[in-house]
Amino acid sequence: MNKPMEEIKDGQSFELLKELHILTRDGKINQDSRRKLKQVYHLCNFIEPLLKDLVENKAELTVVDHGAGKSYLGFILYDLFFKTLSHGHVYGIETREALIEKSQQLQKKLEFKNMSFLNLSVAESTHSDKLPKTVDMVTALHACDTATDDAIHFAVTKNAKHVVLIPCCQAEVANHLRQNKAKMLAHPITEIWRHPIHTREFGSHITNVLRCLQLEAHGYQVTVTEFVGLEHSMKNELIVATKKEGPRKRASERVQIILDELGLAELKSRFSTPF
Repeated sequence: MNKPMEEIKDGQSFELLKELHILTRDGKINQDSRRKLKQVYHLCNFIEPLLKDLVENKAELTVVDHGAGKSYLGFILYDLFFKTLSHGHVYGIETREALIEKSQQLQKKLEFKNMSFLNLSVAESTHSDKLPKTVDMVTALHACDTATDDAIHFAVTKNAKHVVLIPCCQAEVANHLRQNKAKMLAHPITEIWRHPIHTREFGSHITNVLRCLQLEAHGYQVTVTEFVGLEHSMKNELIVATKKEGPRKRASERVQIILDELGLAELKSRFSTPF
């Protein structure tokens, strides 16, 4: 069968793409599905070098995908990378039971043996005995609001070497900025978020700044880049973190200073650090 689009990667199962409704039953692809596939492949381009690093370092190759949804990423990664290996496991974590059941059915149909789908929240998964005590990679793509923070906590607790995040709907910090605005008005810095639209935008930005510092405080090397163009999605910030060393005091201190300066001291437990 000829490829319906040149961008489909070699070795990719057409049957899988049909089951994910990326390809039609007669092997064709529409513009929306083409865009979806390109986005997943774009993300795979960031993830595959991290997986190869794990293979080279003889890791167990355990990947946990939080907020998995329909598990596009998990299935496509497994199809391209894991199915030829003798080890490794991909876990999909999702709160919507119907999506978990569909993913389990597809996994059995395609005989992707080393995949599991768990009906848990990100926070619940941290202490669930259905997951191993340590994992190698954590992904969380568009995990809404504080679910991204829970994914960071999960990664730190499970001593993950690699963390890949695309944050979404960062409302918590903006809500606290809004609530504390009156107490902070004497401070000129509040001009940054005095107007409601700026509160939302600055709250989203500072949330991701604090997340990056939090990861650095736990010994991760962090890079932040654009995931896709704004014409595809406004949720386009990609955070990739790799564990390199032990806890960093300077990054921990900066988290605390920023929270104090912005009147967000009540969020210190949310952005917890080793020091």
